[in-house]
Amino acid sequence: MRLSDLQNKDIINTNDGKKIGNIIDVNITDDGKMLGFIVEQGKFFSKFSSRDEIEVKWSQIKKIGEDVILVSVDFL
Repeated sequence: MRLSDLQNKDIINTNDGKKIGNIIDVNITDDGKMLGFIVEQGKFFSKFSSRDEIEVKWSQIKKIGEDVILVSVDFL
């Protein structure tokens, strides 16, 4: 799967069912292991947060589907 394929998928938080945003980058180690996705937050979240981007760690990804990526993220 290519990064461009992942960028077309919506990121949905399973904790509340809301769309978080879209993947803009991938965080990988020097030896090529994926640590997580960098997600540009939608307008709803950016109003309540000083960050426009969040990192979704690989361990928070629950399922990569045909149209969406389900993640479990707690926002403070």
